[in-house]
Amino acid sequence: MQQTSEQYDAVIKVCRDLFAKKMKDYGSAWRILRLPSLTDQIYIKAQRIRSLQENDVRKVDEGERSEFIGIINYSIMALIQLEKGIADEPDLNESQAITLFDKHVAITKNLMENKNHDYGEAWREMRVSSLTDLILQKLLRVKQIEDNKGKTLVSEGIDANYQDMVNYAIFALIHLH
Repeated sequence: MQQTSEQYDAVIKVCRDLFAKKMKDYGSAWRILRLPSLTDQIYIKAQRIRSLQENDVRKVDEGERSEFIGIINYSIMALIQLEKGIADEPDLNESQAITLFDKHVAITKNLMENKNHDYGEAWREMRVSSLTDLILQKLLRVKQIEDNKGKTLVSEGIDANYQDMVNYAIFALIHLH
């Protein structure tokens, strides 16, 4: 588990650094995005990963790694939106956004550690393609919950699905490293 924690932190460092740089470039313009818009952005990235995994020819010179990083960062943004609500205009400075990013990463990592304990790090035996499929499945679940206006009868909420997507994408990046 110690190795997983260190690998997790290394992946998050890359994601956080990119998030901070984009905050410098664009500010918190993403704060106006409604959850379905963020879900669709993540869906596009996951579909592209699946396409890269299935097709031999690439017409854009970007691989799976950057797409998994995007899934992580957009999922964290979605978790922030769930907490704070949607803004009418950018309302977070870089420091505030990074603090919220770190908060949601900590919660999500704690979830991973608890599940990892119970499942015995089964993800280490999984293929990256299976992790991609699980992310796509979570996205379809989130879309259904969004279509149901956030209501579920017996299922976990949207936040748990975004957290799982973060963790699956981190596992995939650990495998790809």
